[in-house]
Amino acid sequence: MMRYDRQIKLDEVGVSGQEKLKNASVLIVGVGGLGCPAAQYLVGAGIGRIGLIDHDRVSLSNLHRQLLFTEADIGSTKASAAKQRLQMINSEVEIDVFEEPLNIENAENLFQLYDIILDGTDNFETKYLINDACILTEKPWVYASIYKNEGQLAVFNYQEGPSYRCLFPKTIRQNISCEATGVLGVTPGILGTMQAAEVLKIILETGNVLSGKLKLLNILTAQDQVLNISRRPEEIQKIRKEGIIPVRIECNISDETRYYLDIREIFEQPKITSDKVIQIPLSELEDRLDEIPKQEEILVFCQSGKRSKKVVDLLQAEFDFNNLKNVEGGIETIIDNN
Repeated sequence: MMRYDRQIKLDEVGVSGQEKLKNASVLIVGVGGLGCPAAQYLVGAGIGRIGLIDHDRVSLSNLHRQLLFTEADIGSTKASAAKQRLQMINSEVEIDVFEEPLNIENAENLFQLYDIILDGTDNFETKYLINDACILTEKPWVYASIYKNEGQLAVFNYQEGPSYRCLFPKTIRQNISCEATGVLGVTPGILGTMQAAEVLKIILETGNVLSGKLKLLNILTAQDQVLNISRRPEEIQKIRKEGIIPVRIECNISDETRYYLDIREIFEQPKITSDKVIQIPLSELEDRLDEIPKQEEILVFCQSGKRSKKVVDLLQAEFDFNNLKNVEGGIETIIDNN
């Protein structure tokens, strides 16, 4: 009672509402700029059980916006590091850790274990995966997306409301991440906190849940607006009939006479269809160095050119690779746009 005194005093919460929070469970997909603040406030509110799924590791560039982590966490898996800090905030909350990517094989089974899904991801294919798995498991999910100083917020699949595919039936080819465009740390912080608020409203059955609505915010102009989303039953029925529909965005290399090394993670789009491309995710690179030829020039690329430059510098300095060249500007500079 002392821990939750300030929120129990609210008419919308009370003792009965606090019991609802204690008995609720939430799965947070991605413990990054959105997932960190959302997790902190949900743990603080007393959600009984929280799942954290993320296979990524903490890096120095995360720290300006992912304030669950410290410099001491660099190199640690995000899910485990987050659990350690969150338990220091509230030891009464049960926290599950899944150090793996969300995929078609595990999504439905994981979602069945939780009441609400919170999306902390930054790529289109995972958002479609979350959407489809939520439709199949009949779970509501709280969505957010960031682009530079702007954010989007909505709740999908809630009480027969619209789905993500009702809003975006088709995806665009290119993911736009903060690695390439930049982001102020407060932007995902604000959106992640607002996601936590939507989760609390769903559990407490109070307020106006952002179902059938898309909230748009601009942090620099302090402007926001809310758009209506229409339900498209055919999009939902298609998933119920066919199951999860993978979003695969494929393209070709413009110059098939060269050899390439793709160090992007397996979930990143667009996918390359070429025998000239060696695909080794950065997270697996040091264990698979023997797969990289040393006899011919290899063009190394990622989404924006930043990670690949670091990889080229590392492999040249520590592993005697003198045949590597970074693709400045990333994948968009080497694919066929026709």
